[in-house]
Amino acid sequence: MEQNRVCCLYRVSTDKQVDYDNNHEADIPMQRKACHRFAEKMGWDIVHEEQEDGVSGHKVRAENRDKIQTIKELARKGKFDILLVFMFDRIGRIADETPFVVEWFVKNGIQVWSTQEGEQRFDNHIDKLLNYIRFWQADGESEKTSIRTKTSLGQMVEEGHYKGGTAPVGYELVKSGRVNKRKHELYDLKIKEGDAKIVRLIFAKYVNEGYGVQKIANYLNANGYRNPTGNPWSHNTIRNILQNETYVGILRSGNTHSPHLPELQIVSQTLFDKAQGIRRERAEARANTPRVPINMRGNSLLSGNVFCGHCGSRLHLTTTSRYYTKADGTVVKKRRIRYACYKKVRKIAKCGGQSGYSAEKLDGLVEAVIKDVFKRMRGLSKSEIISARYEKELKVRKSNLQNVRIEYAKEQEKLSDLRAEVVRSIQGESVYSKEMLAGLVNEVDAKVKELETVLKEAEREVEEKESLIKELCDSYDEIMSWSELYDSASIEQKKMIVNAMIRRVDVFNGYELNVEFNFNIRQFFEGIEEETETEPEIIAALPKTA
Repeated sequence: MEQNRVCCLYRVSTDKQVDYDNNHEADIPMQRKACHRFAEKMGWDIVHEEQEDGVSGHKVRAENRDKIQTIKELARKGKFDILLVFMFDRIGRIADETPFVVEWFVKNGIQVWSTQEGEQRFDNHIDKLLNYIRFWQADGESEKTSIRTKTSLGQMVEEGHYKGGTAPVGYELVKSGRVNKRKHELYDLKIKEGDAKIVRLIFAKYVNEGYGVQKIANYLNANGYRNPTGNPWSHNTIRNILQNETYVGILRSGNTHSPHLPELQIVSQTLFDKAQGIRRERAEARANTPRVPINMRGNSLLSGNVFCGHCGSRLHLTTTSRYYTKADGTVVKKRRIRYACYKKVRKIAKCGGQSGYSAEKLDGLVEAVIKDVFKRMRGLSKSEIISARYEKELKVRKSNLQNVRIEYAKEQEKLSDLRAEVVRSIQGESVYSKEMLAGLVNEVDAKVKELETVLKEAEREVEEKESLIKELCDSYDEIMSWSELYDSASIEQKKMIVNAMIRRVDVFNGYELNVEFNFNIRQFFEGIEEETETEPEIIAALPKTA
């Protein structure tokens, strides 16, 4: 039997790539025609074809590509003799993996051919090295294409233009008068006032009243609001709205941001930033370190961050009813709300504390602490606090930057050594296998890229001195605004204020309290504790780390 049975593999990264030149991939019909013409010219018989639509050969590894695994299985069963592709990068573009995928087929008796580049052989070390270099270059070209696309979108955003796609809730698409290279009409965003009012309502409920995303969706649906498609609101839509920076008038594409566009701003920067802080803190709450209320129901002040000081168990609200007979014989029902220690009540663990604490009394004690903090803050000079805190924070940021630079340099050196060892392995001069080195290169390369991001952020934090001062001033102003609002606030607003200020409350027998404030409160007292003898008991209650 002649060894001319052919299996063809066709792949495009997206379903919109229809032309082929130096900057684009061939579409699948064009790849198929080229492979069929090539097979006919060579006198080969195509017995099987596989097609991958929208699969990135640069991002998706072979083990996760079903078509590659199917072709490997056919090769094991001896179903074909030649693997034919339009170009070798159709097999993949991952530099430290794809050469070894090609080599696997060759070692298993399969010839690997490209209509444009001929046969890929592995007769000697030079063949292996050239093969490795070819796919390294293909990997680089894929990265360049990705960079070109991202750069193009980034340039649009930098110029203040919408990069495309469905308009976010609160906006509509309007013709811009511009066209792209394919003569397609481009669109810009415009505020749609009716929907924009709903966006403002969503942020207000989330920030000022502590509503969660599901509760907001329920509220909108119960009050007759519908999303732009006419359907009920979902918690996922609400969550996407709350984290979309477009609503402050800033467009984004990857790490590229537009200048501030007042004509697109629906909510204030302050309100948006508060929403992001709450989102982060609710995530921390799920990790057992709550800073915002987990439960907004009822009239109790604390929820989720009050603990038994004896066993460490989180206290839960319980409500019981008792009936009392008045002197005139009237029977009265009285509700009793308490913070109960579950472990104590259920006798799950040894606990020397009380089984429960009156919600009214405990809330009152914590409220007194909050008001005392407000009183002390009002007695301090804003300029002195900000100046002292700024010096401390800048010192911490510089130290962090130095540590990140050292770690980044170490990982870069390690990656360079590993890549050199890969070349030695291909030339048969290394004691390590190609597969082992490929895994190590991937691991260290990912670490280097991660550290690059961390390093840029650390450098930015040190350089942005003005934003640091503004951040401290904003935090100070926020605390002072809470102090002015607190007495007249609703119970929902009080919960938000208390839980934004307090990290944790531990309660002991006899209602003895240990109150830990979060970093935003502690930073101001730390800034002046070396210069004044005021508020010693408040300082003692504050956590030692942020």
